[in-house]
Amino acid sequence: MTEARRGFALGVLGVVIFAMTLPMTRLAVGDASDPQLPPAFVTAGRAAVAGLLSALYLLAVRAPPPARRHWPALTVSALGTVVGFPLFLALALRQVDAMHAAVVTGVMPLGTAVVAALALRQRPSAGFWACAVLGCALVLGFAAWQGSGRLAPADGLLLLAVLSTSIAYVAGAQVAAVLPAQQVIGWVLVGSLPFTLPAALWLWPESPARLSAWLGFGYTAVFSMWLGFFAWYRGLALGGVVRVSQTQLLQPFLALLFAVPVLGEKLEPLTVLFSLAVIAVVFLGRRMPVHRSAA
Repeated sequence: MTEARRGFALGVLGVVIFAMTLPMTRLAVGDASDPQLPPAFVTAGRAAVAGLLSALYLLAVRAPPPARRHWPALTVSALGTVVGFPLFLALALRQVDAMHAAVVTGVMPLGTAVVAALALRQRPSAGFWACAVLGCALVLGFAAWQGSGRLAPADGLLLLAVLSTSIAYVAGAQVAAVLPAQQVIGWVLVGSLPFTLPAALWLWPESPARLSAWLGFGYTAVFSMWLGFFAWYRGLALGGVVRVSQTQLLQPFLALLFAVPVLGEKLEPLTVLFSLAVIAVVFLGRRMPVHRSAA
């Protein structure tokens, strides 16, 4: 298997893990009529748990600290993955269901591709951009159908989540090109521990929450915040950020499917048709040329 194919496969694995984040976060925070764990606690707590696991892993493999030149990118990645995305997502999911959040955050691949093209000086072909725009148009069309042509107030929070994670993915992928991916996310989380661990203890919920809410929190801490990035950053580094990021087009529809058994939300037949169309666009986009920077 070539590096590009391995990168694409790892990117898909990361997307599958991340797709469960929406229903699991909704399970953790509840909705406005039946709140469970506070969104701020979920944000800090999941990063703190993942940070402690990362510290154990880095000690076990005796990973050397990153070079000083890598810390700016790691800091940017931490601000997006540890703070921005989980906080904005948790706040939004108190107001809208997981299916709504899934379709709005479907614009993430285009955001990541644009950030990558600007930051890494990559030059996607016109055909690649056409596939990216078409995929996002399908996602937004689905969102409009679900929302009767209107966006909810929480959509602003969801778009901020998209912007945060798009920037963070590109920053993390730059470091993952020279360091093992599992060490990249590990140092991001360990470097955040002095902030996330005290915040999690301070924000510890005073009111009891259901076991299902704690299980949702556990998934976001171990899988969404830690193991998923092992596959994702390595995939971006091997296959190219602009190209592999297009696998994120599958994420909203996987999240829709997962929301059915986890949350009991209803899946409409038209959703299946949209998901097949998006999958076709993703594979077509893989075949379009992406020119890397000489640097």
